[in-house]
Amino acid sequence: MTQAAISLRALSKTYAGGKQALRGVDLDIPRGSMFGLLGPNGAGKSTMINILAGLVNKTGGTANIWGFDIDEHPRNAKASIGIVPQELVFDAFFTPFETLELQAGLFGVPPAKRRSMELLDAVHLADKAHVYSRTLSGGMKRRLLVAKALVHNPPVLVLDEPTAGVDIELRQQLWDYVRTLHAMGTTVVLTTHYLEEAEALCDRIAIVNNGAIIANDLTSVLLSTAGDKKLIVTVDRDLSEIPAGLGDRVELKNERVLTLTYDKRSRNAGQVLAAVAAAGLGVIDVSTQEADLEDVFLDLTRNHG
Repeated sequence: MTQAAISLRALSKTYAGGKQALRGVDLDIPRGSMFGLLGPNGAGKSTMINILAGLVNKTGGTANIWGFDIDEHPRNAKASIGIVPQELVFDAFFTPFETLELQAGLFGVPPAKRRSMELLDAVHLADKAHVYSRTLSGGMKRRLLVAKALVHNPPVLVLDEPTAGVDIELRQQLWDYVRTLHAMGTTVVLTTHYLEEAEALCDRIAIVNNGAIIANDLTSVLLSTAGDKKLIVTVDRDLSEIPAGLGDRVELKNERVLTLTYDKRSRNAGQVLAAVAAAGLGVIDVSTQEADLEDVFLDLTRNHG
């Protein structure tokens, strides 16, 4: 199917008091994609997700989930999406198993088709199935929310800052499970402040700033737009200061290592190294560092501030 998993047209939201959180957003999230939705705090990401979840009423525009308009077919739209919120919200006096059973009942999943223990096992919580949820650690609660979002087997899964407060091992387990879901056909939408996660996981990324989409492209294409490149050079003698003639974007990492940042669209590594030699320095070792998603993100959000 060529229809988008999520399609937004002229989506806007103005809160009481006049704050405009979304400014006519147009966005298509392809079916089967691992899609990153990035932006600084207050950019409008959570408002967008809360509109899709039915928790916030939009001011204007349209939103479709799996082909269902959220106003015309709200039940079908909600059944097509599972959302893992930022906040750790659930009843502390229910066990994880009871939490999933209740959620499945709310979505009309008959008892014979519920997968509560299967989901708890998948998120490594099977041994905690019958303890009070309030006794779980922060990382365990986060994984319980992932399982809760999947009880009705939605084709679209939205993860809103899912690894906040999760340690490295549990984060890896979570991403392994998300990759498995994605390989099985689930469309995954991720918001995160860990940009290295988005770079590693997402095949496509949109960046939101001040309620508008300022970039939307394949991750590889976004990364290629970054003009800066770094050359890390180890020289043959100790330096107490940066020699003249090397440019204005040079950092002395230690007495023998210089980091030289240059625009690869107008200079190349050979020209930079020639400047180092012209300063009377011999080169012992050299390595390069390409711009990453964080560089692209900062550049775009500064230019569209």
